[in-house]
Amino acid sequence: MMDDGISSFWGPVTSTVECCEKNYVYSSYIAEFFNTISNIPCILLALIGLINALRQRFEKRFTVLHLSNMSLAIGSMLYHATLQRVQQQSDETPMVWELLLYLYILYSPDWHYRSTMPTFLFLYGAAFAVVHHFGHLGIIFKLHYLLLFLLCVPRMYKYYIYTTDLHAKRLAKLYLATLILGLLCWLGDRLYCTEISSWYFNPQGHAWWHVLIGFNSYFANAFLMFCRAQQLGWNPRVAHFMGFLPYVKIEKPKAQ
Repeated sequence: MMDDGISSFWGPVTSTVECCEKNYVYSSYIAEFFNTISNIPCILLALIGLINALRQRFEKRFTVLHLSNMSLAIGSMLYHATLQRVQQQSDETPMVWELLLYLYILYSPDWHYRSTMPTFLFLYGAAFAVVHHFGHLGIIFKLHYLLLFLLCVPRMYKYYIYTTDLHAKRLAKLYLATLILGLLCWLGDRLYCTEISSWYFNPQGHAWWHVLIGFNSYFANAFLMFCRAQQLGWNPRVAHFMGFLPYVKIEKPKAQ
């Protein structure tokens, strides 16, 4: 939706998806203002997770995962700021790459041929990027993303039921709660845009989706870091930054 008062720096909208927010209301450089700035908490949360992973020398997979979260948020900012087709793919393609990383972290501990899984997932992610760039997959992209997400669910549930630490279980519950709330915000913005457009105040459902998914990814990462640390015998426990934000603290055996 274009606001009549401000012209567009980026030119006509070429993306195939727009959210229920008027375009270029606050700046000619930012198409969807709230949908753009709402990615900032996602970047900060991923940065906190990255610092914790590096400081305690977690496996490199978690460094890459937090960097993936950050790159996805940056791609989303570019997309919502410009509403250009190329930037839309800089949002959508990292979404798939991120899920491939989650699949690796979830399933690799029981994978007997260690080199085959990362190699296959890397090639799969690269092939998807090429196909999506030239094929403009649309609904196929959404179904594909849903399928990858559903592949993560059984393993995530297995980790939950085999975890006895109550604080770690709370991380998983926070992950589920933020996912459900985020989906409700996303669906409300998508399904009731006509009604919302007539309101005096737009609740910015898609922006809240970004914020909640930022926390969702953070809680998921922390839970997986706890589970992996348990597998490696690193005596993990859940601590809290400033008494609020949970993070995983480990004690590696002296030999490591």
